[in-house]
Amino acid sequence: MSQELKEALREIVAEVAEIDEVPDDAKFADLGIDSMMAIEIVADVERKYGISMPEEELQDLVTLNAVYEKVRAKLAA
Repeated sequence: MSQELKEALREIVAEVAEIDEVPDDAKFADLGIDSMMAIEIVADVERKYGISMPEEELQDLVTLNAVYEKVRAKLAA
């Protein structure tokens, strides 16, 4: 499931940011993702996976890998 999860998250980020490529370690800011897009990404992820990400966690979600690790941990809990 882990690769499927990462690819699903990659699709969410790409769709919100309207970009084709979302490298695992690229900083979202470098991809043109601003704070409003980040909030939309988190909302989409929360809705899709039925999890909650408090605001104080958002500052840590700066790459696809970071989002993946956070979502994976929440789903495993």
